[in-house]
Amino acid sequence: MNPVKILIVDDEPDILDFLKYNLVKEGYEVATASNGEEGIQIAEKEVPNLIILDIMMPKMDGVEVCRVLRGKSEFDKTVIAFLTAREEDYSQIAALDVGGDDYITKPIRPRVFLSRVRALLRRSDRQDGLEEENVIRVGDLAIDKEKVSVLKGEEVIELAKKEFELLYLLVSKPGKVFSREEIFNKVWGTDVIVGNRTIDVHIRKLREKIGDHYIKTIKGIGYKFEF
Repeated sequence: MNPVKILIVDDEPDILDFLKYNLVKEGYEVATASNGEEGIQIAEKEVPNLIILDIMMPKMDGVEVCRVLRGKSEFDKTVIAFLTAREEDYSQIAALDVGGDDYITKPIRPRVFLSRVRALLRRSDRQDGLEEENVIRVGDLAIDKEKVSVLKGEEVIELAKKEFELLYLLVSKPGKVFSREEIFNKVWGTDVIVGNRTIDVHIRKLREKIGDHYIKTIKGIGYKFEF
């Protein structure tokens, strides 16, 4: 089995050494970079399973690094998480809007950090499994994109077109936090003008039809699907 590759990009040497030490102890293959430009170069060479980016860096910040990497097809399956000491919603939203999967808040505690890393890597494994199937099966749901149909156990769940598209988007990356702007763009499109409550209404209807435990609200940011 090939070792799991992780790239850490941060301009603080102490943080790089601390995170690398803890990850190597767990058996991961770890590369590091001290700025965004170097991070892109190493990522292109190694194509890691997981990239951990600091948001605030000189030369090129983590958001711009993520934007560049998400523009390259070889990183479609790479999980990207952000390190941030900032609690402001806007920095987290910016990170997710450019294709980030999650964020980890400093200060970092080793056990919590390693738990988050394992969860992110499991998410990647689940995503690979989902992509191999014509029908996505999660919990008691079976979601068929070609037939635009959803089964809950043996029961057929009737969904409107946009409800189905929203559900399929969330299920496509279990655990990923989708920002409201990303959902608008991918489900309704940038040329369509809809009310601010449109997503909330569709989420409420989905919860009523499939169960309210699958779709989680991330306050101030958006939604994610968990099973």
